Amino acid sequence: MRIIYCDSVFDNKIIEPDYEKEKEAAINAGFSFSLISFEELIDGKITRSLRFVKEAENTEFGMYRGWMLTPNQYEKLYNGLLKKNIELVNSPIEYTHCHYLPNSYAKIVSKTPKSNWTKELTTESILKLTKAFGDNSIIVKDFVKSEKHHWETACFIPNASNSENVLAVVNKFIELRGESLNEGLVFRQFEELEYLTEYSKSGMPLTKEFRIFFANKEVVKVFNYWDEGVYGAEKPALEEFIAIAQAIDSNFFTMDVAKKKNGEWIIMELGDGQVAGLPDNADKNEFYTHLKEKTSLKTGS
Repeated sequence: MRIIYCDSVFDNKIIEPDYEKEKEAAINAGFSFSLISFEELIDGKITRSLRFVKEAENTEFGMYRGWMLTPNQYEKLYNGLLKKNIELVNSPIEYTHCHYLPNSYAKIVSKTPKSNWTKELTTESILKLTKAFGDNSIIVKDFVKSEKHHWETACFIPNASNSENVLAVVNKFIELRGESLNEGLVFRQFEELEYLTEYSKSGMPLTKEFRIFFANKEVVKVFNYWDEGVYGAEKPALEEFIAIAQAIDSNFFTMDVAKKKNGEWIIMELGDGQVAGLPDNADKNEFYTHLKEKTSLKTGS
């Protein structure tokens, strides 16, 4: 299997520095790699973006590890690589399944906070959806991301029935997301999670969360989600999450889980594994060794 990384903005012959250690770990685990230009990809210049990707003699499986892509950008990357006989681990449909919360919500609804969403950014649509939460606390995000580092002003809404505050927070969220807004708005019921600490950079509350990587429906590795706070030795029991993972329409994805104050474990969200970051605390060599084991079962590589 070939890993597709982004090149450096300043030199298309070397890897983006943030992924240098991942590349070294991938090579150590037995993966090959190619570099693409992220900037030219998002500008729609797919041929130039992939000009340094060597065409495979026979069909070869590939995995993108890089910056987040819109579904349209991912589809262009997927099709461009197919022309070079490289088939990414997830199809465009599979990518979007985990990239957009509304697409996978039905698969995780039993273990995730109540959610609803809209693509209509009107006052009427916003207040109609938030009314469904009564006077409970909620958060707002788009189909992919929140503005959690602007917790008080553009993410957390203490009372969903307070229309004035709802609109103030939502409007600030839309302003901050700007052209990066993904599809529409998602409202999620706020759950009291086990507290760890306050994030040193923004003061946002950090809670006990873990990121689980799955490849071919099997656990690759479980990481502490945050690099700050004292986690202790506790890890989530995985059996129920593994069972849910069997129904997820993806070959490589992440499942972020968190512990509620009452001790229950829930799913916060899914993500496509190709654009999901490794926490700073991650042992990259261990991750890629396990990834090689899980992907070799399907690809034979």
